[in-house]
Formats: sequence, structure tokens, C-alpha cells
Amino acid sequence: MHMSFADLGLPREIVAPLAKSGITAPFPIQAATIPDALAGRDVCGMAPTGSGKTLAFGLPILARVAKAAPHRPHALILSPTRELAEQIRRELAPVAAGRGLRLLTVYGGVPYHPQRSKLRRGVDVLVACPGRLLDLLAEGDVSLDAVTHVVVDEADRMADMGFLPQVRQLLDATPRRRQTVLFSATLDGDVAELTRRYQHNPVRHDVTGPELDAGRARHHFWRVEHSARLGHVADVVSSFRSTLVFTRTRRGADRLAHQLARAGIHAGAIHGGRSQRQRDRALRDFTTGAIGALVATDVAARGIHVDGVDCVVHFDPPEDAKAYVHRSGRTARAGAGGHVVSLLLHDQVRANRKLRRELGIEEEPAEPSLDALRSGADDRRSGSHRPGAAPGTGSRTRRGQRAGRGQGRRPAQGAEQTDRRRSGTGGARSSGAASKRTSGSRAAGGTARRSGGSPQRNGRGSQASNTSRAAGRAGRTRRRG
Repeated sequence: MHMSFADLGLPREIVAPLAKSGITAPFPIQAATIPDALAGRDVCGMAPTGSGKTLAFGLPILARVAKAAPHRPHALILSPTRELAEQIRRELAPVAAGRGLRLLTVYGGVPYHPQRSKLRRGVDVLVACPGRLLDLLAEGDVSLDAVTHVVVDEADRMADMGFLPQVRQLLDATPRRRQTVLFSATLDGDVAELTRRYQHNPVRHDVTGPELDAGRARHHFWRVEHSARLGHVADVVSSFRSTLVFTRTRRGADRLAHQLARAGIHAGAIHGGRSQRQRDRALRDFTTGAIGALVATDVAARGIHVDGVDCVVHFDPPEDAKAYVHRSGRTARAGAGGHVVSLLLHDQVRANRKLRRELGIEEEPAEPSLDALRSGADDRRSGSHRPGAAPGTGSRTRRGQRAGRGQGRRPAQGAEQTDRRRSGTGGARSSGAASKRTSGSRAAGGTARRSGGSPQRNGRGSQASNTSRAAGRAGRTRRRG
């Protein structure tokens, strides 16, 4: 018999909106932490991205928080990035609305006035990035002296981004008698100091399991030439509905997105150098399936939470094993399958060997092969592994239906032509090199397992096939390298 949210002690007015959204069985991190949080204990949790942390800390707050006066919220959730703050708000909003609670996100890059106006009317739960909240605090637009619940999400990311001094300043502005919940992928160094200073006898829950537990993700390491990388990325994107590609620099992300667009592949870029409006639009287009590829710097590795990502591509190698885990964790979320492809230049093979040894990955670098990728993509197109849904589940949402409508479209031709040419030359050429001489059309192209079997989110739609004109542009672009 599976555990339910009601079994964890959540009231009916919390459980009912969850059930209406098809969320009936808690993830392990939720089952572990919610009872302690409901009891008022300080909680220190370790869990990977995609494991359900937002509901783990959000549901107890929504169950216990009281209505707040203007300018004086009762609950504060600190987030390292704007995208993550918005994701938290979106996930909690349906449940909060059922209880008549008011949520607000505050972060930089957008005008102050709308945020000040809502704070003036009263906000019960405030989701905030440290920098903007400090500005509002200094201007007298908000006071934290009535806060009874504090959450520090992605504390290790806060430390990586240099935000801990701001976090400490904000926590010092809250009452000492408060509940403090902290979530982090690691609990050492500066994060450990944060727990010692601001938490009282916290109960600890670690549901991370192995350091790299990417559900059913399959890891591929391809030895490639520098000039062939664009062709390989285009081939991978053409094999899936949704692909997240990581580059080292902002300029590299913009350049690759532009090159993919010139190749007839709908792609967008997201990084810290883009305006909030540009970032929101790129993320929205990727989430809805308007674009099939999102090219990002590491700002997206922890700040963007999108379910149903079929594949992650490391166009540039990650900085270290931790960054590899964070990037790769964008796929294979909530028990779904996924692929992770690393493009390795000759001088990057040695560093990759060290990374694989540190993470316990047995796969060895090999020549590029689309066969394994196509088999995974075919599984998704057939509906046996709908993006974001566990195998065998039959839940349908608008995004799930959208994906189903895309299943009847023509498969990618570029990959097939590439493989035929490779087979004709004894497999001596890589798929990217061979693709320079072909013009392929585009295809329709979470680390914790669910204890109950029903998914907390469903996947998104497919990308339409490109026209032959776009395919011609792809061939010309790849020849230019």
C-alpha cells in the first residue's frame, strides 16, 4: 500500500488541490521531511535536483502559515536564481490559492513598482532572491520581523554564487524564534556553518543515494573534432523533442544558438547576460515545445527546473564532477529516462577520465553513434516513456496530449542519411563529419523515484519537422563549420 500526502499529516485543504493535479504519492524527500516540518522542527535536507524539494518545504509552510499584515510576510523562501524563484511560486500557487494565501516572488532584472505594490497590499509567503530582497528591505518596502518560517533552498548554490553574506544578513533580520528549513546538495564548508549558526537542533534527512543517480539516464562520451561539434549537436537535437545544451561562456551560448537557428533548428539561449524578459521567453518557449533546444551556461544547471528534458549535451566540458552532476540532472528526472552526451576533444579525454572515475561512471569515450540515442528517442515517440512521466502512467495534460500529437510526424532524416553514409565507408567517419555532406530535416523530436507510481509532472510537446529549405540551410551551415 502506497503512502499518501494525507498519511504525512497534511490537511485536506492541502491534499485536495494536489490530487486534482494528479499528485497523490510523495517522493522520498517529501515523505522524510514533511512530518518533521509540520511538527515545527528545523530541517536540514540533502536531496538531488528534481527530487521534489519544492513541495517538501512548501507544503508544510502552506499548511501552517497565518495571514500576514501589509509589508510583513510570515514565510520567507530564499532562492539563488530568478528562474528557480519563479518555479517555486508556480509549483506552490495552486495549493496556496486553495487556502487563500498570497505568494509573491521578488528578484532583480524587473521593475520595483509591481513588487512594492503587492508588498503594500500584503503577502503571506515571499519567495525571493537575496539581492533584490535586501534592496526592498533597505528602502522600507518590506520587514522581516514577523517571519515565522524560513527556507534556504539550494544552499550550496548560494555559496557557489557568493550569496551567503547576503543570506546571513537576511536571516539576521528575522526573529530568532522561527522555523528554519535548509536544503542543499552538500552540507559541508560554508553550508555547515550556516546550519550551525541559524538552525536549532535540526533533524537531518539525506535521500541523495549515490552521488550520481540520474534515474535511467544513459551517459555517452563522444570523441569528436572541434569543427564537427556543431554537426553532432544538430544530430542529437534532431533525435529528441527537447535538448538542453551547455556551453562554458555566454558568448559561446549565443553563438551556438545562432548557428543552430541558421541550420534550421529552433533554438534559444539563456544565461546571466540576457535580460529577464529574454530569459523568461527562452524558458517559456522551451517548456511549451516552441523550441527544441535550449543553449545555456551553468547559470541554468541549478536555476532552471524543467521536467521532460530528453537529453543533456555537454558542448563544453563541465568545470568539475559537481558541475557535471548539476548539468546532467536536468534530464532523467522523477524516474523518467534520458540521455547525457559529452563532446570530448582530444585534449579533454584525460580530464574526462578523472571525472568518470570520481563519479563511478563506467562508460568509456567512443566514436559518436546515433543508434543509442535514436532508440531512446523512439521509446519516447512511441509514448512508452512520455517526457516527465514514469513508465506505464496514463495521466494526460495539455502538454502530454501535445506530445502525443507530435508522434505521427516524420522522423529525422539527417541522422538516417548520416548513418547510411557511415555504413558505406566502413564507419570510418563520425556522424558529425558525415552530416556535413547531408541535408537532414528536423525531427519531431529527476533523480528520485516516485514511491507511489504517479508522476508529479508530465512532459511537454514535440517540435515540428523542418522544411526542406531549413534542411538545406543545415547542410550549408555545417559545411562552413
